[in-house]
Amino acid sequence: MQKGYDICFLYKKRQIDVQTWINEVEFLDKNKKGLPHKKEVVTIVIPTLNEEQNLLTIIEKCKEYCSEIIVVDGHSTDNTVKIAEEAGARIIFDHKKGKGDAIRTCIPYISREITVFIDADGSHDPDDIPKLVQPILEDRADHVTGSRLLGGSSELHGGFDEFMRLVGSSFITTCIGWKFKTKISDSQNGFRSLKTELLRNLDLKENITTIEQEMIIKTLKKGYRMGEVPTHEYKRKFGESHIKIGKVAFRYVFSMIKYLLF
Repeated sequence: MQKGYDICFLYKKRQIDVQTWINEVEFLDKNKKGLPHKKEVVTIVIPTLNEEQNLLTIIEKCKEYCSEIIVVDGHSTDNTVKIAEEAGARIIFDHKKGKGDAIRTCIPYISREITVFIDADGSHDPDDIPKLVQPILEDRADHVTGSRLLGGSSELHGGFDEFMRLVGSSFITTCIGWKFKTKISDSQNGFRSLKTELLRNLDLKENITTIEQEMIIKTLKKGYRMGEVPTHEYKRKFGESHIKIGKVAFRYVFSMIKYLLF
């Protein structure tokens, strides 16, 4: 990990000792599996839609870091649900409206103190979960996101769609930072941890992936502590993304304006 990464932890919109957190995150990167990790207080939520080729590996690795796994399925037509059940995950079905709907649907079923969201496509490394959870366990943050700008991405480069994702994400993240006088680098990553009590208090409304920026905006609006740590985004292992940027770009901008200004 490079020196000088700007790892920000915010308490009521005030930045805390950045260099301290740089040192701590470097330690976490080197000692992911050696961290004192209270898996009994963690629920991991995995939204799915036709991810039979990716899901089993994700679930098995997640078991190391939690005592409850919830798979929220969008009514898959392949063997996703069967695989999840056989792997011991709890299955909940959403209302076929998108990832935001899946996240909102699962909230009443979460029984642990900390909730971790991870994608089912293999783009997130479950071994990064302790890094996301540790600031909450130490009572230094209420909501921690993984930053692809700090940890690197194999998905945000190489084509026009990837370029538009990077530009759009950077624009929205900059607007959020300007509004709340904070410095964050990634508002769109689905890999994150929150106190479950906070998650329930956010009154989330979005049905698609815009829920990720909604979560951050509402966290900051309500004065909770926001943090980020570097996590790498890998290329999807199998299958194709369900997100079509050209069809939903305007919804990201509309959602940002709605929650930032009203």
